[in-house]
Amino acid sequence: MKSPLRILSVIALIALGVGCANTGQTENLLSAAGFRTFIAATPEQQQHLQTLPKDRITAVSKNGNVYYVFADPAHNQIYVGNQLQYQRYQRLRLVNNLVQARLETAEMNNATVAAGWRAWGGWGYW
Repeated sequence: MKSPLRILSVIALIALGVGCANTGQTENLLSAAGFRTFIAATPEQQQHLQTLPKDRITAVSKNGNVYYVFADPAHNQIYVGNQLQYQRYQRLRLVNNLVQARLETAEMNNATVAAGWRAWGGWGYW
């Protein structure tokens, strides 16, 4: 049987990890899925980078192959992946969203339980 303190500790560690991962979350997931990064080194590449949709993965056809591109103008780079890498990214994003939803639910449940104990005056009567 797992103790409530241990469960809360695990939830807190996961929340901390997810909270830290929110910065650059898409970029982290793309890298984890195997997308390659390319720096916009020339003025032409930098100009093209500015024309790509922001915060969106775009399918691009080149030489008969489909590639998936994500622009990161803040870091002057793009992420490029193939179909397999894009599918990995989608699975990672789904898992990440499920973990986030569970954390939010756990946080709401903890707040509800804490409020219930406050209604009893805490542990002072023991």
